[in-house]
Amino acid sequence: MDAEKSSNSSFEDLSNLNEADKADMKAASEALLDKERQAAKVAAGNDSEVAADAETKTDDDAEGEDVCDVLGNGQLVKRVLKKSKVNKRPQRGDKVTLNFTGKLDDGRVVEKQENFQVHVGDFEVIQGLDMVVPLMNVGEVAEVKVDPRFAYGSLGLKNDADPELNIPPDSKLTYEVHLLDTKYEDYSDLKAYEIRKQYGTRKKERANFWYNRSEYNTAIQLYRRALEYLDNRDGDPDNEFDKEDIELSNNELQSLLDDRLIVYNNLAMAQIKISAFDAALQSVEHVLRCQPNNSKALYRKGRILEGKGDTKGAISLLQKAATLEPENRTVQQDLAKLIIKARREEHNEKKMYQKMLGQANKLEQKNKQPQKQQTVESSKLKLLGYLMGSILIGVAGVAMYRYKY
Repeated sequence: MDAEKSSNSSFEDLSNLNEADKADMKAASEALLDKERQAAKVAAGNDSEVAADAETKTDDDAEGEDVCDVLGNGQLVKRVLKKSKVNKRPQRGDKVTLNFTGKLDDGRVVEKQENFQVHVGDFEVIQGLDMVVPLMNVGEVAEVKVDPRFAYGSLGLKNDADPELNIPPDSKLTYEVHLLDTKYEDYSDLKAYEIRKQYGTRKKERANFWYNRSEYNTAIQLYRRALEYLDNRDGDPDNEFDKEDIELSNNELQSLLDDRLIVYNNLAMAQIKISAFDAALQSVEHVLRCQPNNSKALYRKGRILEGKGDTKGAISLLQKAATLEPENRTVQQDLAKLIIKARREEHNEKKMYQKMLGQANKLEQKNKQPQKQQTVESSKLKLLGYLMGSILIGVAGVAMYRYKY
């Protein structure tokens, strides 16, 4: 799949939900909070009426309190299996630690992770889990039923290492999730080279995952997140890190720079896929500023110029990339296509000029023809005038002769 995001996309941002879904999700979250507040009041003995009501509830009612239809349409349902003893929930961007197991409807386990660390809202897990984790307290265990729309969609998930873990297309998944910890990371937590390298690499690899699924917008967001951890100096070694200096060796700086340039190259390719050519040009220029002979960056810039209508400029860049990588068949094939395209454009341009010139000549001939006809008619009139004049003179002479004699 080559260009734009597929309508069968398995991962959708919350902005794609309709207003009704958003309202339902908000109402469900507020209802869940109200229930938890009532439960807290009962535990503290601060509300005798609520406590009395709680004592008269049936087992079905109690179980219903632990179930949350997050979107109100049955596509994402959370059920508490084990309540937490604390009231601490993660916020977007927090680093959380999870244990989770994912099963198909037939009970086959297809995903299992222990002490798995992700940043909330960074697309590092399926969207269904990314939406539910902020509704959990630390220590809570929950069952989450996820519709394919918020899991792996119509593509499913292929596991080359272990085919038993393949997730078929349009599969509903049921997860058991245990939220172990959540932490907000400030700047001091990110000053170490190892942390920046780890986070940046993790975001880049996850972005590659979404890119390979043709989820280009999601990939772009994760590539940008990777750049935040690989520093924000945009490839300029003379700039400083954020507000404070980070003590890094030359090898560490070079390592981060190399990773950053790879991310910029990948980001440019994802931006090309959605025809964001101006943004892609900025991304690829970061690479060429540090590595003018980076063949991948030259190739991508050629693709960008082609997208912007500059075929000759694109040919020049692809020729340079082909010289640097003479064995790269993709570059060679695209270069050949561009040369053919340039010749076709030149031929069409000549035909257009010839057509324009032909129309101009016809117009000129058309304008000359009435003028020529007018000249001929004028000459005829003059000749007729001369003849009539001669005849009149002859008649007058004869009349005078007769009159005189």
